Amino acid sequence: MRYLFLYTIILFSTDLMAQEDQEHWEPYLAQYEKGVGSTVVNMSLKNEAPVRQYPYLLKAGVKIKHCGVEGLPEEEEWDILYKVSDKIKAAIDAHGPSKAPGIFSYQCWRTDYYYIRDTNLIRQQLLDVLKEALPGQEYKVEIKPDPKWEAYLLFLYPSDVIMEYISNEKVLSQLTKAGDSLTRPRQVDHWLYFKTEANRDQFIKYALQQKYKIEGKDFHKESKLQYSLHLSRTDKVDIASISALTLQLRKKAKEFDGDYDGWETFVIK
Repeated sequence: MRYLFLYTIILFSTDLMAQEDQEHWEPYLAQYEKGVGSTVVNMSLKNEAPVRQYPYLLKAGVKIKHCGVEGLPEEEEWDILYKVSDKIKAAIDAHGPSKAPGIFSYQCWRTDYYYIRDTNLIRQQLLDVLKEALPGQEYKVEIKPDPKWEAYLLFLYPSDVIMEYISNEKVLSQLTKAGDSLTRPRQVDHWLYFKTEANRDQFIKYALQQKYKIEGKDFHKESKLQYSLHLSRTDKVDIASISALTLQLRKKAKEFDGDYDGWETFVIK
């Protein structure tokens, strides 16, 4: 169970980076029951999942030889793990078509996930590949039916809370790259959209109670959510503060059939 998001990191293998033109991958760290886990997830599969032609989940796990105190690979281990992942992918590709939903590193194990069409001979083929690639190391291959793609949709794919942190982290990354220390409160602007003017008016009452300033309202005839709202307020923008704020705005907007569309601010050096 994931219960606390920490921060995002970039943990792409060479092969994953090569796929980025066609697929959207996101890395994130989260706290699990026994410690920190690192996930790199293929976001592009969300709209098509589950794919009934790929009903079997294959997990190929490798024991991390050089493992840090948090249970994740140390720096010198990544090149080895990337090469092993490439070998796993090559073996699966030789077996037949597949879908790659993600990679999970946790408690000194790194596991590549795949959805495959059939299981004929693939287990032994992978065991042979891992035995050759990792002499003397632990590894395991697990294959089981997962026609609903629960491993992807309920485990690998980020929760709403984690998605909020990922989105906010991208904005904060741009601020820090520009020299912002993120320590000073500043005006933060927010945009929301609603189905009806009455919904928007109800949300405005809430926003004013929370000391937001109404910067603007507009009507978008061709949009599904036609009634927009622009708010602002002076707030802290560290990851914990801004995520708590945006999660609340998103939750409240949903109560009034609305959608929270994000925030922006300016750089303070």
